Amino acid sequence: MAWIALSPPEEQLQAWCWQALRFTPRVAVEQGCVLLEVASTLRLWGGLRALLQQLLQPGALQPCRAWARGRTAPVALALLLLKCQDRAPPEQVPDGLPLDTLAAAAAALAVLERTGCRSFGALRALPRAGVARRFGAALLEALDQAYGERPAAYDWCRLPPVFDQNLELPAIATAAPELLWTGQRLLDALHTWLRAGQRGVLALELEWTHDLRRIDGRSLPRLDRLPIRTARPTQDMAHLRRLLLEHLQHRHLAAPANHLRLRTLEVAPLPNASASLLPEERQQGEPLHALVERLAARLGADRVLVPRLVADHRPECMQRWVPAQEAQQGGAPTAEELAPDAALYPAWLLREPLPLDMDRQGQPVFHGPLQLLARPRRVDGAGWWDLDAAQPAMRDYRLARSATGGLLWLYSERPHSGQAEPRWFLQGAYA
Repeated sequence: MAWIALSPPEEQLQAWCWQALRFTPRVAVEQGCVLLEVASTLRLWGGLRALLQQLLQPGALQPCRAWARGRTAPVALALLLLKCQDRAPPEQVPDGLPLDTLAAAAAALAVLERTGCRSFGALRALPRAGVARRFGAALLEALDQAYGERPAAYDWCRLPPVFDQNLELPAIATAAPELLWTGQRLLDALHTWLRAGQRGVLALELEWTHDLRRIDGRSLPRLDRLPIRTARPTQDMAHLRRLLLEHLQHRHLAAPANHLRLRTLEVAPLPNASASLLPEERQQGEPLHALVERLAARLGADRVLVPRLVADHRPECMQRWVPAQEAQQGGAPTAEELAPDAALYPAWLLREPLPLDMDRQGQPVFHGPLQLLARPRRVDGAGWWDLDAAQPAMRDYRLARSATGGLLWLYSERPHSGQAEPRWFLQGAYA
């Protein structure tokens, strides 16, 4: 058995429990301290020294006042109490531990000290039957647990399924960006919660409480909310903070705020990056989706557009520009799903197909004669779902080589009612 006892700041006791849950599922709170049973996870973290190095690096949390380790939980807790009281640990552990560090001995401490019994070892040397009659069996049970002769039962901490915390603002906030001063504390707690559960946040909500109920005779809602959504699960608090700041700069507080609440709306498992023995390229800068989200928050969702594939057999209709936040919700088909030969399409399409002139032999020309290559590929469909379509798409696509323009992508419209001969159009070009 191996136990670690931590003495965190009182206001961050829950956050330190979440921090400890990253390293072992057996975390308990006793006497205002955090206890960790790490015997079953030492190998996973590379030994006790490596585990302690990571555990005691809290990041945004306030550091622990002291820590101690022992073979059993009562021994680790007793050594921690001695450190907090600036008392030297005994040479022999657990026999030399003072009795005032054993919570179960508090009621009998005065009587035991008058008899000269001041340590765990001295108490253990007394007749067990007499100690049980005089002080109760609970004292002997706690002593046996300290020596590892009897198992101890604890109420293990559990990670809540949803992060939801509420803090009172230290001062009334009159502008939306002022909320982030306290919001940073909530983001730090959210980061600890996400790391403990190995999850990333996809959507969260910032909520503030209005200090006033009426302004100028107009009733105000009690709460106001700001939802935030990301494209991928993330633990990057710097990115979430920038998103909140960009959105809050466009918000006007209906009234001063006095409380702030942060809660998660959607989370997802966040797999760890796989380690490799081979050197890998490391991406520099922020990811593209993070840049798009930040620009959309700053400029407006309808001003940041991204291309999205659309299920349509007409090449000019296979791609549409949609708001970035709408595209990030997924559901778009891939190019392979749209057309098996989509990889053969040119990388550049004209915004509008360009009508081509015809020579005397009825062949299309574009800055000179064109050499038609390969056999035609037929596209036939009315596009009945598209109300803006002027006429059915009945086309034969061909590759053509131009002496000046290189490799081009053409199509001819097959004759329909009111049209004598097919018309040719230039739709794309290959690099």
